[in-house]
Amino acid sequence: MPMFRRFVMFTTLMLAVVSMSGLNAFAQEKGPKEILVEFQTSHGDITIKLFPDKAPKTVANFLTYVDEGFYADTIFHRVIPNFMIQGGGMTADMKEKRTHDPVTNEADNGLSNKLGTIAMARTGNPHSATAQFFINVKNNASLDHQSKLNGRSWGYCVFGKVVKGMNVVNDIRKVRTGQKGRHGDVPAKTVLIKKVMRVKK
Repeated sequence: MPMFRRFVMFTTLMLAVVSMSGLNAFAQEKGPKEILVEFQTSHGDITIKLFPDKAPKTVANFLTYVDEGFYADTIFHRVIPNFMIQGGGMTADMKEKRTHDPVTNEADNGLSNKLGTIAMARTGNPHSATAQFFINVKNNASLDHQSKLNGRSWGYCVFGKVVKGMNVVNDIRKVRTGQKGRHGDVPAKTVLIKKVMRVKK
């Protein structure tokens, strides 16, 4: 075989090997990475799996608060036993913490407010969510995105789900609640969020 032809074949083979190696490295770098966070509460620990592929802005916003330690010593301040448990924005004396700017509502991501999912809490303004979240304790399809006509139909953005500690969620939803100042459905005994942190693998 002529030397030139051998050189061309060898070069082509090497380029193919390098190309495949590059593709494999790219796939590993860009492949989905599981992100877990752990809530350490006064009732036990809850592990949440986040969905950055479905709600990238929301997950990034949530992790900003997690990494800053924002959620340490906040509470579950609103508990409705057949609906959801809400927290992440108030201290034990019911003072609301200062937050970053609101995040864009990504409720149109195809995810549903099913039992065990975590979603962003907000006001009537669909793009008003900051740090507060809620965990659904039943299937709440009425909270899902319907249309972009108004705040009600926009829905509430699901961005993760409980993968461990649903028994803790159920314990929290059963606590006795009442009125505290202008706030209703407040646990009579403080349900403390001691810390929220990423789970290291």
